[in-house]
Amino acid sequence: MRIAVLLALCAWACVQSSSAVAAADAPLREIKRIVLPGVRGRIDHMAVDLAGKRLFVAALGNNTAEVIDVDSGRIVQSIGGLQEPQGLLFVPEAEALFVANGGSNALKIFRGKGFSSSTTLMLEDDNDNIRYDRQAQLAYVGTGGDPDSALAIVDAHGREVPGRIALSGHPESFQLERNAVRVFVNVPTAGVIEVADRIQRKVVARWKVGGRANFAMALDDEHRRLFVVTRHPAKLWVLDTRDGRTVASLDTVGDADDVFYDEELRRIYVSGGEGHVAVVRQESADRYAATARIQTRDGARTAYFVPQWRMLFVALPAKPGAVAEIRVFETVP
Repeated sequence: MRIAVLLALCAWACVQSSSAVAAADAPLREIKRIVLPGVRGRIDHMAVDLAGKRLFVAALGNNTAEVIDVDSGRIVQSIGGLQEPQGLLFVPEAEALFVANGGSNALKIFRGKGFSSSTTLMLEDDNDNIRYDRQAQLAYVGTGGDPDSALAIVDAHGREVPGRIALSGHPESFQLERNAVRVFVNVPTAGVIEVADRIQRKVVARWKVGGRANFAMALDDEHRRLFVVTRHPAKLWVLDTRDGRTVASLDTVGDADDVFYDEELRRIYVSGGEGHVAVVRQESADRYAATARIQTRDGARTAYFVPQWRMLFVALPAKPGAVAEIRVFETVP
């Protein structure tokens, strides 16, 4: 009996020691939890104000945009009157917060102290992701459903620029080349990635992806690699941006909605509603290895990586017995 007890204690100690080593070696370390009291339903995309150390959260199910002071970890403002907010963008040179409303055809632009003033630009329905070309000072907004899907182009002052980029279906995540003129767009209803020229404002190529429900996308400009995550199957696909050729694929977390590329550490972070963040190491442009799965919570599909702060923010929606929160992870070299 005494031997059995000793063996059990030894086994427990080994497990604890192993867990401690795993936690110490993890590529992401949790440093903060920001509680979102009163926020109900689905949480969608996020954005940041780098200088002001603010995080903006699209509380889609709550019809609000939450403004969080990152240092204190507190909500400092809740912007209401929205209709299923999805994409967010903060433009520092204009001191403006762009909010794409999925439940209407409104793109709201908030300005002033406390975002007290706002203007509305009418686009199509189901406005979603927003990306910003800082050099050109143009925002690209995914908007519309079949057959009126497009990337609308809006200047930093909230005025639509003539000439949308027409697409074959509703655009999900998309990425802009930094030093060239193309934009890569996930179109899951068509099961393709559409490649458009931002100067010509038209689609110039269509690439098939190996799975279905291709919602998440990230870009490695330096190595000319596009990272696309599908939900069926739950895989990360690596494509060569020169021709759309698939150069690698590997299993990843289920129900993924976001993927980010960490240029400094050459890692990929995939957040999935299965309840984990999958971390993948880029060994070369064509070789990748899954290294860790960081536990979050069921339904935590959306995230936001801020390389300037070395932080990954993961949104956990409220559920019975648990409030909504943002978990903040710092990268570990």
